[in-house]
Amino acid sequence: MVKKDIPEKEERDQSAVKTGKSKTSANKTSTAATGKTTKKGTTHSKDDIKYKIRSYEEKINELTDKYLRLSAEFDNYRKRTLKEKIELTKSAGEDILKNILPVMDDFERGLQNIDNANEITAVKQGINLIYIKFKEFLNQYGVREIDATEKEFDIDYHEAVTKIPAGREDLKGKVVDVIEKGYVLNDKVIRYSKVVVGE
Repeated sequence: MVKKDIPEKEERDQSAVKTGKSKTSANKTSTAATGKTTKKGTTHSKDDIKYKIRSYEEKINELTDKYLRLSAEFDNYRKRTLKEKIELTKSAGEDILKNILPVMDDFERGLQNIDNANEITAVKQGINLIYIKFKEFLNQYGVREIDATEKEFDIDYHEAVTKIPAGREDLKGKVVDVIEKGYVLNDKVIRYSKVVVGE
């Protein structure tokens, strides 16, 4: 009785295996027919892949076009600002020269009248007025003289030409004489003061 049941069970198992294989084959046939590949529950048809490729290509072309436009705009901006900077430099130099012309006029008038001057005092006054006017012109453009006499020697503003014995104790390490005046332009040194330092 037991021996007969065993073959019947094996037949049922073999039949189930064949049925499972048939279903798997049918699924593969159905998937192949639809042109889809199944992997971890996702499916992509050939049309879907082609559509995505076209979308990516369009996106790449769009980004490339934007990059080229931005690059061209930046190049134009750079050229325009460079041109404006050059023009600004030229106009700034023009303004300076234009404002210094009155000083030149004063010098010419002084030279014309110096031969006819009867008093040296008048000549001195004229020269002094021209000097004051020119100094005001420099101050107008941010140029000012470095105050150095009897000041502590400072390498940021002074250039020591030589050292001499200080006449007084309080002048040691200080500027006792100025050989050539120094100037700053908006707090930037454009010429150091050449000085004599006491020791």
